[in-house]
Amino acid sequence: MASRIEIPIKGMDCAGCVKSVNQAIEQVPGVKSVDVLLSAEKALIEIDSPELIEEIEKVIVKAGYRVPDSKNRDSSGETEADEFEVLRQKALRLFGIVFGAILLIVVAGEWFGLFDSVTAFIPFELGVVLVLLMGYPVFRKVVLSAMQGNVTVHALMTVGALAALIAGEWVTSAIVVFFMRTGDFIETYTTNKARNAVRSLTDIAPKTACVIRNGQETDIPISEVRTGDKIVVRPGGQIPVDGVVLEGYATVNQSAITGESMPVEVESGSSVYAATIAEGGRLLVKASAVGRDSTFGRIIRMIEEAETSRGPVQRYADQFSAWYLPVVALVAVITYLLSRDLMATVAVLVVACSCAFALATPIALLASIGSCAKKGLLIKGGKYLEKLAKADVLLIDKTGTLTFGQPEITDIIPLNGLSSGELLIYAASTEQYSEHPLARAVIEKARNLNLVLIKPDQFESMPGVGVKAVIDESVITVSNLRNTNTNIDQKVIDKLEKQGKTLMLIQQNSIPVGLLAARDKERNEIGAALDMVKELGIKKIELLTGDNKEVASSLADKLNIDFRAELLPEDKIRIVKQYQEKGHTVVMIGDGINDSPALAQADTGIAIGTTGTDIAIETAHITLMRDDWLLIPELIRTARKTMNVIKGNFGFTTLYNVVGLTLAAFGFLPPVLAAAAHSLPDIGILFNSSRLLER
Repeated sequence: MASRIEIPIKGMDCAGCVKSVNQAIEQVPGVKSVDVLLSAEKALIEIDSPELIEEIEKVIVKAGYRVPDSKNRDSSGETEADEFEVLRQKALRLFGIVFGAILLIVVAGEWFGLFDSVTAFIPFELGVVLVLLMGYPVFRKVVLSAMQGNVTVHALMTVGALAALIAGEWVTSAIVVFFMRTGDFIETYTTNKARNAVRSLTDIAPKTACVIRNGQETDIPISEVRTGDKIVVRPGGQIPVDGVVLEGYATVNQSAITGESMPVEVESGSSVYAATIAEGGRLLVKASAVGRDSTFGRIIRMIEEAETSRGPVQRYADQFSAWYLPVVALVAVITYLLSRDLMATVAVLVVACSCAFALATPIALLASIGSCAKKGLLIKGGKYLEKLAKADVLLIDKTGTLTFGQPEITDIIPLNGLSSGELLIYAASTEQYSEHPLARAVIEKARNLNLVLIKPDQFESMPGVGVKAVIDESVITVSNLRNTNTNIDQKVIDKLEKQGKTLMLIQQNSIPVGLLAARDKERNEIGAALDMVKELGIKKIELLTGDNKEVASSLADKLNIDFRAELLPEDKIRIVKQYQEKGHTVVMIGDGINDSPALAQADTGIAIGTTGTDIAIETAHITLMRDDWLLIPELIRTARKTMNVIKGNFGFTTLYNVVGLTLAAFGFLPPVLAAAAHSLPDIGILFNSSRLLER
């Protein structure tokens, strides 16, 4: 039986590295599938047998990358920084400090011949040794990749550097190698910049927990916590697990989950989530999910794996990169055949920058997805942002989406001499033992008015009708209006029902004494949010609901949108397909439970306001972790901005490479300047994509 494993990998800096690692792992017999994640620095692998893990780690190392020791990994597969990595990061920072000064000195010196008197005293053989020593890390990766049949952009630069040596220009070769190393640094920096948004989330993951073991409070690593453990959360402490509060009261900051900084109050019976902060009060929590299985863990995993969902733009970039290097090699051959100028040929090989094409999409997507995650917007993959940017139809569920799914009492109509307060006391007292949502609405209304309820002497539930109880020796019934003679003006009933309200009849000893009307609570920000969506160009907005036409019409008219009522889940799927068959790009917004089939069918399915709901996170393509409809227009704007950034990256990189190759082929760009110019597109992509990190 196949199993899925995660292996952390260090040393991947660009899309070429991902391709090399992917090819190396795929060659291992027994590997069924592999996804190498540049952002998360790991590989997700489906294998036939756990015995393959050691072999897979060997081929990764053989390809020129590192697999951290298992002792440096926690239970989730994450790795702690080892000494080598710390030294490597310090060396990269030092390299960056001196880079600017050396760049000016080297380029200017070679260009104006200022180094001729110095290099004349250095034997050519010693120069070759210096080139090989300085370029060893790059040359090693090129050779290892070539052994796997993978030609990288560094392969062209390596050929260029060797060609310069053959021509007797060891100084030129050394400078080319120098800028190869510089390019590695820039690509590493660019990738790490995009990774920071994801890392900032993983950094706040709980590391320890205070567990009650043998009657004692003991601090242990989170990897040792098990489902069912009782966890002590001290005031101001981080909640380390998903669970249910057994004892205590506290206000909890859930910004790590929802992006909303306003704290919520929790008490016995309340659900809490890992990585949130108990700002006041002490809690005793029973763990229901730990580590990667917690809501926070699933969020991190979903963000990390988002890059495996490759949209058309990324596939285009992959295809372009595949044929770009052969084209550059062909241009270099033609340049040499026509000019017999070896240095111009070297410049063509050196200036080509295919990594920029490979980075144009993932860097922007990483920045966008990571930034959105901080706001409580969880995006499963770049292709859904791409589709959302092109969306022209928006379909919306009602209950739990446009409304909270929590009815409230809007009208109290007393009859036969009762006051409004007396009528509500009778109704709420009768509903005390009912679990129906309407019952909770009645009781909440009475409590808000500070009314004192009466304990009923008897209580009976009447399925499909209502409830009945004995209050002050009177039989009080709260029921629907089916088959009941209310003696109430039908115009009043019709008016309330047209407003989308549900009516409840209250009777005392079989005599109607009043009417209550309830309506689902609407989200206050819906109107403003939909106006923003329309301004963004999505003109076709339609409400899909299982409610009756009166309720749907009332809400749709208020929001100035179309509607279809009395729908089953399969009807919603059919409607989504109808729009798609006509060539529309459809966004479906629902609550992630009964709407899950339609969410999955839509080009982009968005679940709103579903903190901790497994089905929402698993089914929807995008999940909003807090109940805020204003995030919808912001999400659409982000999607379009992301696609504009990606297009800008492609446009800039294409123009830059065309100009660079042309200048190099005609001898206007010497190898030194070609090497210096090689990594500039990466810098451009970094700065352009960094705009997506703005909050």
